[in-house]
Formats: sequence, C-alpha cells, structure tokens
Amino acid sequence: MSSKSSNFVSRGFGIAALQLKLDETDNLELLLQKIQRTKLRYPWVKMIVLSELALRGVGAQHARELPSAEEEAFCRAARELGIWLIPGSMYEKCGSAVFNTTPVINPAGEVIARYRKIYPFLPYEKGVTAGDQFVVFDVPEVGRFGVSICYDMWFPETTRAMVWLGAEIIIHPTKTDTIDRLDELSMVRASAAMNQCYIVDVNSAGAQGVGRSIIVGPEGETIHEASVEEEIIAFEVNAEKVTQVRERGMKGLGQTLKSFRDGRVHYPQYEPGAVSPALEQLGELKVPE
Repeated sequence: MSSKSSNFVSRGFGIAALQLKLDETDNLELLLQKIQRTKLRYPWVKMIVLSELALRGVGAQHARELPSAEEEAFCRAARELGIWLIPGSMYEKCGSAVFNTTPVINPAGEVIARYRKIYPFLPYEKGVTAGDQFVVFDVPEVGRFGVSICYDMWFPETTRAMVWLGAEIIIHPTKTDTIDRLDELSMVRASAAMNQCYIVDVNSAGAQGVGRSIIVGPEGETIHEASVEEEIIAFEVNAEKVTQVRERGMKGLGQTLKSFRDGRVHYPQYEPGAVSPALEQLGELKVPE
C-alpha cells in the first residue's frame, strides 16, 4: 500500500498485548485460551497481539507451510471474537526456505497479509531466510499499521520504511531472553520519537523471554512498560494524535518527518552497488569464538 485512504476518523482503538509465560513447546491451546479470556475481560479491545514465535518457540524444524492448521485455528478465533489478531510469528516453510512470519488476521478470520522477518537474528537464528517485503495494512476508520519482528528494530531503516508507507502504529512481536532487553527498550522509545508513531513491542515471559514489553506513543512517551511476569496490557491508540504530532512537531518542536521528506541528500550506503571498505573489514557474520 502506498497511499492512505481518506475515510479515517478520530477514535480510540483498543489493543491488548499479551506478554505470556510460555515454554518452548506447542502452545496453541494455551494461546487460544488466553486470546478468548482477554476478549472476555476487555470487550472493548479490537486487536490482540502475541509475541514472536509464541506458538512453539525457536527452531526452524517447526516450520509449516502456510496456511497451516495452527494459522487456521487463529483465523477461527479472530472470526468468532470479531477481532484483529496478530498471533506473534511462526516458522513458515516455503519450498526449501524457512521464514519467520507474522500473519495479519482481520475480524472476518481472513489472513490479509503475512510479514516475513527481514533481519533474522543471525548468526544465531540458523536456517531462517530473510524476507524482503514491508507490510502495512489499514484498519478502517482507525489508521494504518505496520509490522516488524524483533531484530528488525535494530535496523532503523525498517521502521522508517513503514512510516514512509504511511504507518502510524507499528506492531512489533519480540522474543528476547537475553541481557540486551534494556537496550531494546531504548530503541523502541527512540524509534517512536524519531518516527512519531506508536510502537507496540510485545515480548514473551517464562522460558521464552524476559518480559519487559513496552508500549510507546508518538512523542516517545511510555504508555506502559511491563514487568518480567505475565501481563495482559490493554490500551488505546489514536491515529489523530499521530497526525497532530507529525504536523505540529513533537512536543511542539521538531517536525522530523517533514524535514526527512524535504531533504535532498543522497545517502552513500543506498547508492547502487555501494560498498563500505570500513564494514568489509569486519569480516564474516558468524558466532564469535
């Protein structure tokens, strides 16, 4: 999508981010139960988001061709509950390749897009192929959403590309079980402020992750930062606020996206055939010894 529909209205839109205690096992029934209970507890929620690889945890051996029985179960849940559902991500088998893929399911139970993680966590996320397409989608009368997955956030170009395509709310399933979680929280806040957008960063807890999910608004404000325990984080976003911040400037100051739009600089790293002698000297991408 490259142009934004004009029939958007200003209204709050309820989202629930599920930071769940998950094991590295088949979690489908648990996830379906948590989704149903969340909608029952928060009937005003219109979208539910899970963490990266919530379905089974790590391991490309779990890959299935899509649509799979598990994806279809998520579609049924979305249709029965009348919600948008972003069920974290799952390993997708496509020919000889395996992708880390996030389906986007609408309230009719239809998969309207599948985002393939552009930056697998190499060299550790072994056997996973990088995707090459950005995904943005419109929720009628709400706004435009973008999707990225975990390590994608470490590359600011990914968020900027979705914003260039009109995204106002970024959905970001994450699976972090390492000591760099605090660094990621800084990145989420900075990315939201620089791009003047909401970012919904949902991590897992338990055996799968260290928690600390974070929801950030378009002025870099923390709407909620979770603990390390299981939490159901229900909140509202409003694309009208995004528009206001982008037009008037963050906190009435920097109008960053206008400056980026109007800039005429040519970035050397994006020139055709560009090579960086400095980066070439870093050597092969491999596990340190």
